[in-house]
Amino acid sequence: MKPIKVGLLGLGTVGTGVVRIVENHQEDLVSQTGTPIEIAKILVQDPSKQRNVAIHPDKLTDNPREILENEEIDVIVEVMGGIDPAKTYILEALERGKHIVTANKDLMALYGREILAKASEKGCDVFYEASVAGGIPIIRTLIEGFSSDRITKIMGIVNGTTNYILTKMSQEGAAYDDVLKEAQALGYAEADPTSDVEGLDAARKMTILSTLGFRSNVDLADVSVKGISQVSKEDIAYGKQLGYEVKLLGIAERQDDYISIGVQPTMVKKSHPLASVNGVFNAVYVYGEAVGETMFYGPGAGEMPTATSVVSDLVAVVRNLKLNNGGRKSFGTYKEKKLKTDEQILSKNYILLHVADRAGVLAQITQVFAEYEVSLESVLQHPNKNNPKAEIIIITHEANQASMKKVLKKFEQLDVVDSIKSVYRVEG
Repeated sequence: MKPIKVGLLGLGTVGTGVVRIVENHQEDLVSQTGTPIEIAKILVQDPSKQRNVAIHPDKLTDNPREILENEEIDVIVEVMGGIDPAKTYILEALERGKHIVTANKDLMALYGREILAKASEKGCDVFYEASVAGGIPIIRTLIEGFSSDRITKIMGIVNGTTNYILTKMSQEGAAYDDVLKEAQALGYAEADPTSDVEGLDAARKMTILSTLGFRSNVDLADVSVKGISQVSKEDIAYGKQLGYEVKLLGIAERQDDYISIGVQPTMVKKSHPLASVNGVFNAVYVYGEAVGETMFYGPGAGEMPTATSVVSDLVAVVRNLKLNNGGRKSFGTYKEKKLKTDEQILSKNYILLHVADRAGVLAQITQVFAEYEVSLESVLQHPNKNNPKAEIIIITHEANQASMKKVLKKFEQLDVVDSIKSVYRVEG
């Protein structure tokens, strides 16, 4: 039985997992596809480097031409990461009629439209399940599982590093900087953690999920982004007192064909399933008009969970090849992208103010909300022995973003407001 030959670009953590699964699960793969799958060639930076997986030296190369120009290789699996040269290799492989499996969220968020267009032109498959939420099959679910439904909201924890940091801050009362150093020591956070902690990684993933869920060409620039670097242990403690956990959420919403996408620290009601998603785990909540609420939970990163998603995509490509059906299942966007204005974006809000500790201040604060027609769910004033200023904690009812911006601008002008310490969205 002639095998389907695969070229693997990259042999890091995920690439190693892909090799392990293909080598060790060959009987299962043949059962599912009707043909053996062989990793014929692997692109690495240093072929002589010691590996923790057994690979014949002849399969290793530092020359991409040996893979891209090899006519026997039908499928390219890209797990090298980054934009270049991954983009160049993928576009050339598609030009040569090779099918693609990638785990590259950065590439698909920024250039997915171009890559999918080239795939459609050449009749090739491009699958990218592992680019979002590691081992959770959320992309296939959005494309196939919700194909008969209309998605109105996608909300999730899609970055394990930030979820680990916020979980430790919540459970141990630790400060952000201390937990970040611990996450770096454990390998959960990079030496430069900016992409994770400032929400950029989550924003790229939400770009992909929004494009699929809303069938519109969503760009990274359409996503409003706020990271967790300013979240304090006081925020977490006050949230817990009010019945909330702080999570970095990606939230994409659609109403009357208008959409909004954002990533921000969010107060999540403890009764909501996302509030109990801890550590490096990911979870994505999807609301459909027909099905209602669904949640998908699992490991968001790691060698084997992510590699499992990659190999699942590889199985789908090989099945299409056997059926001579390659390229016909490419996902297409067909809805015009219409972004919500600030007046259309609605949410509840948590606000922590440091104010002058004297009579009449609370009345001035509540008057500002009344001026801009923002109603309040709760107002608390907490003494803080570490802060000579009074601390006022406010949860609003649902208000539009335009009104909230006016409220915050007015607070900046009030003499009695020393600082606007925190502003977070409230969910659940």
